[in-house]
Amino acid sequence: MVRAIVLFVLSAGMASAQVSDRPDTAFKLATFEAGGKTRLGMLIAGTDRILDIAEASARLERSEKLPAVAIPAEMRGLIEEYARLSPRLYQVANFYESAKLEDGFSFPEDRVSLRAPIKYPWNLLAAAANYKTHAQEMARPQPGGATPAPGGPPAGGGGFQAVDVDPETEDPHFFAKSPRSCIIDPGEPFYIPPGRNIDWEAELAIIIGKPALGVTLDKAHDYVFGYSILYDVSNRGGAGRPLNKMFPGVNWLRGKSIDRGAPFGPYIVPKEFLPNHANLRITTKVNGVVKQDGNSKDLIYDEAHMVRFLTSVMTLYPGDVISTGTPDGVGAARKPPEFLKPGDVVEIEIEGIGKLVTPMKAFEAPPTN
Repeated sequence: MVRAIVLFVLSAGMASAQVSDRPDTAFKLATFEAGGKTRLGMLIAGTDRILDIAEASARLERSEKLPAVAIPAEMRGLIEEYARLSPRLYQVANFYESAKLEDGFSFPEDRVSLRAPIKYPWNLLAAAANYKTHAQEMARPQPGGATPAPGGPPAGGGGFQAVDVDPETEDPHFFAKSPRSCIIDPGEPFYIPPGRNIDWEAELAIIIGKPALGVTLDKAHDYVFGYSILYDVSNRGGAGRPLNKMFPGVNWLRGKSIDRGAPFGPYIVPKEFLPNHANLRITTKVNGVVKQDGNSKDLIYDEAHMVRFLTSVMTLYPGDVISTGTPDGVGAARKPPEFLKPGDVVEIEIEGIGKLVTPMKAFEAPPTN
């Protein structure tokens, strides 16, 4: 009897050892809806099916005699517990990279509803004018009247200056967007308010992996979980009330924290699978026409400098999002200016992460109770 138990334990250990718990197979993470249920998902590199992580892990436990691992129900929980969960996620990816993906726990990518990966982070913080070429285009006098352009200078010059800065001795400029009011899912429409000039801004998003306060440059990457895409919808002014005379300049709340103004996703790539995060091509298309074509290598303040600055001000938490700024090519800087209209479709693509699509629609008043 004892010999039988020993043989069973040994055979179970051998089966477990056959499934590598190392990051040998790249994957992306998602939140998606299928079969009327919201799920945590994994898209394994080279496949076109999204796995329900909890169900895939349970099936792997049964088939390979692996110990049970509890999978959180939402992305922020997964990020908080990634140190515990990552070996199992690596096992799932390594096993199903070559195994048959069956219905019931895997779904065709084009037949699920992808959601914003994190609903909702505690903090959504965005860098202003973090590409020199964008700072230069926005520091030029803005045509078309005297309305200030949020994220840029007032018409006629002024505002921020497109000058060289020293990231070692000068702080970056950040603003906050409300996660609950601003974040919307991939594919969800943005409703253009009447009389407002709505612009496109493609941004690489950094996802924080663990509580961070007072982080040094050399330790900053240790606090990063991964990378995603954020569309910093920008209200460049237009018809409406004038600015308060006590505060000349830009009203950043109206310009940047506009309702539904942070389409987010569709995927998060853990940092171990995106080692070239500092050299990623970033493009924006409007109705299929390229408007922005930049690269994260051109950031003024890189990841480490942004994390150092923000954690000198506040604690960042797992799942918090840092939107890193946009390259040049925005509509407000064009001659004549170009702004979005109902029926337009904005597509933001970042190398190695994916594509975020946001259709534009006319404003619809919320129903009254």
